[in-house]
Amino acid sequence: MTRSKVNSKKQQGIDFKKIRRKVGRKLPPPKNTTNTEIKSKAIVLPEQSVAAEKAGLAVNKKGLTLKELLQQTSHHNPKVRRDALIGIKDLFTRHPDEQKLHKYAAVEKLRERIGDDDKVVRKSLYDLFKVVILPCCKEDNQELIVSLLMPYIFNAMTHLTVDVRMMAFDFLDLILEFYPPSFSPSYAEKIFQNYEDMLRRNQYYLQDKGKLKDALSGLVGCLSLLPWNKGGTDLHNKDDAGQRVLHAFQVDISMSSNSFSYIIKNLKDLVPALITSFLEFIPLIHSTASLEGKSFGCMTSILHSIDLIVRSIAYGTDKKSESPSSQGEPDVAIWDITISSALLKKLFPLFPLNPVDHLSARDCDRLLDLNMIITKIFFELNEWMCPPPNLLETFLEFLENALLGKFCSATQSGNAAWEEHLVQLLPFIPKFVSRGASYWTSRLLQAFTQTFRESKPGSLLKLACVSAIEDMLTYIESKLSIGTNNPEYLDLQDALLAWIEDLPLLLIQLGDRHPTCSQVVLRLQLRIGQSALLNSSLVCMYDNMQQSLQDFYGTCQDGGQMCYGPFIRLPRESQELSLCSLYYFSHLDLPILKSIACCCLSADLDSYVLFRIIEILHSAYRDGHIKVADYLSVFITLVLRFKVSPEIGSSGFKSGPLRQTLKSMTTVLCSYIAQMGDNYLVLQMIEKVIIDQLPQKPSLDNSCSLLRMLVTVDSKPTRLSEQSITTLGHHLSEYLMDAVQCIPEDDEQGTPSILSSTQHYYLLPCFFLFDRCHKVMNLVLKKMGSAISESSLLPISDKCTQHTRNCLNRVNAVTSVLLVMHKDAKLQQIMSSFKEDIDNAIHQVLSLQSSGWISMAIEERHEIKCALERLKILTR
Repeated sequence: MTRSKVNSKKQQGIDFKKIRRKVGRKLPPPKNTTNTEIKSKAIVLPEQSVAAEKAGLAVNKKGLTLKELLQQTSHHNPKVRRDALIGIKDLFTRHPDEQKLHKYAAVEKLRERIGDDDKVVRKSLYDLFKVVILPCCKEDNQELIVSLLMPYIFNAMTHLTVDVRMMAFDFLDLILEFYPPSFSPSYAEKIFQNYEDMLRRNQYYLQDKGKLKDALSGLVGCLSLLPWNKGGTDLHNKDDAGQRVLHAFQVDISMSSNSFSYIIKNLKDLVPALITSFLEFIPLIHSTASLEGKSFGCMTSILHSIDLIVRSIAYGTDKKSESPSSQGEPDVAIWDITISSALLKKLFPLFPLNPVDHLSARDCDRLLDLNMIITKIFFELNEWMCPPPNLLETFLEFLENALLGKFCSATQSGNAAWEEHLVQLLPFIPKFVSRGASYWTSRLLQAFTQTFRESKPGSLLKLACVSAIEDMLTYIESKLSIGTNNPEYLDLQDALLAWIEDLPLLLIQLGDRHPTCSQVVLRLQLRIGQSALLNSSLVCMYDNMQQSLQDFYGTCQDGGQMCYGPFIRLPRESQELSLCSLYYFSHLDLPILKSIACCCLSADLDSYVLFRIIEILHSAYRDGHIKVADYLSVFITLVLRFKVSPEIGSSGFKSGPLRQTLKSMTTVLCSYIAQMGDNYLVLQMIEKVIIDQLPQKPSLDNSCSLLRMLVTVDSKPTRLSEQSITTLGHHLSEYLMDAVQCIPEDDEQGTPSILSSTQHYYLLPCFFLFDRCHKVMNLVLKKMGSAISESSLLPISDKCTQHTRNCLNRVNAVTSVLLVMHKDAKLQQIMSSFKEDIDNAIHQVLSLQSSGWISMAIEERHEIKCALERLKILTR
């Protein structure tokens, strides 16, 4: 069936039907448009917090761990790197344990930033190492820390950026500051090569003098760490500066310095570069209004570096020339011609650096400092070469003016700097003086003597002057021994006389406040004394020191008051030096002996020193340096006036170190007296002195010591005079009664062995006298009998109890003495000859018992009865 025509027409044009749209309405999207809309829901997972992941870990104030911070140090953004370094510093400060656990790992990562391109990052890293990391690692494995850092420091020293290279030297200084031993031979060559390279590029560095100044200061520090330069670089610390000043130019170097010898060539290469850099600053002295601090610091460091290098090469040359293996090495065995030529042609012609009119006083002081260092370099070089005469004259004149203080500033800081430089110049004076005759010798000696006298006691300058005198002593001795009358001989003699005269006064001025300086002075005094023993020209000079030395030991003022000198308070080593010097006086006069004896009586003097004094005096007497009478007088003074404390009193005997010292000293003195020769002649010299002291009633210990000395030189039968025997008989009774009262007899509560030996010590001298002279015993027995009757006949005062007690004490004392004497078999036999005197003593006790003159209680009468019972043994 066919379709109708009408329907076919209606179907045409449907695909192109036009849709009418109203204005202002949004058109619908095309039907073939892809829908890109995404709809999603949030996915929530538990325990995904970052803070929860860091629980238990150490973090800084921003909540970052060490691992995160170390990772950020490699970030491309310099601000992030800087913040990471600051964060590490904060973390280590908050958690010190974290630093201890991970310090090596942290250093291994942080070292990469030593050559960082950003200046702020490098500065932050420097502060982190200086304040936190290196102080913490100071006590740990230093070699590991250094080995981790040094390769990166050397790498930064060759960086294309100047600031990085200069900062690398700051890191090197920091390492050496905390770990000085890290300056090892394995690193030294590389370090000096980099310094040389830095100096040769000085055009840029002169524009930034601050960086150059820091780098040059580091070079001085490195050179100071060389073994042969360690002795005399730091003179600011007075604790151990004394030893360095004494031997600053005679350093005892260990064998480790041999490992540094191969870097001598590197040091030689540095000198021309240093001189060139120094010359670059010379125009600044004359062109600027003032010598600004950075330029002065650079010039000072350059000169100090040259000075240290010259010393190092001089030491290396000296050691190599002495070594057998150095034969055939003329380039090392002789002084380097290149260096000496550069110094002579470029540096020394500039000397002295004279100030111009526009410079201030401070700038003049700075130029003086530079001139001082150049002078030191010249005199060090002068030991190895012969400079032109006119140049030598210039430096000698400058040295003379420096010694006379013509350049010294009026300010205190100027004086300190002048003294510090002068200390380093003084060791060259002995070397110049020892070279022989020169009209400069007299001028330098006079200037040096003025410096020695005007320098402050205890200062490093005074110490250096004493050391220089010691160095010149050998040469002066050799010249004085010749005995010529040429001008040089007279100049040396006058100088030495002036020095010797000032030594005692210097010791007194130093006191005990400057023990190091006192020890140096005493060592010089001993050295002069030893030289005087072999050189007659020095004997008179040395002996004249005695009078001035009295106050150094001690003096006895009017009224018997002791005034002790500084000798007592000095260290043991200084005391020993002083005592040894006494031996070398050709004769010790009585005044100096009295001063020494006065010193011996001080309770503050150590017993070892006391016996050392006695030993020295005995050696001096034995060799004829002390008269016999003076020698014995000193000994008697010691035993008579030596104070024993605590004293023996009513409480009984109390032993102590001073009492034991007196006993030992008396034993030694008696031994020396016995060695003197004819005892009879010695007895004649000491008899009257000792006997005359007994009526003065010295203490029990001093009296015992005097009696022991007397018994030592007496004999059997006695050689004592009749007057001495009478005096002994009168006073020994009191001595015996005091001894037995202070040292009671053995009883059940005491210690028999100690009491017996102690009592025997005090009574034994009297027993010897009784055995040698029976008349002395007779007089003693009579005196003890009359002592009882005299005590009972004394006027009775209101204090009757005390009077009775004194009478009983006399009775008990006499009883004890008689019984102790009776126990000795030899004395018992002698006592039998004086039975009448013993019976008289017993009768006096009986009379006291029945007498009505004194009032006694029952206990006191019982005590009298007990004494009579004890005395019955004498009547059997």
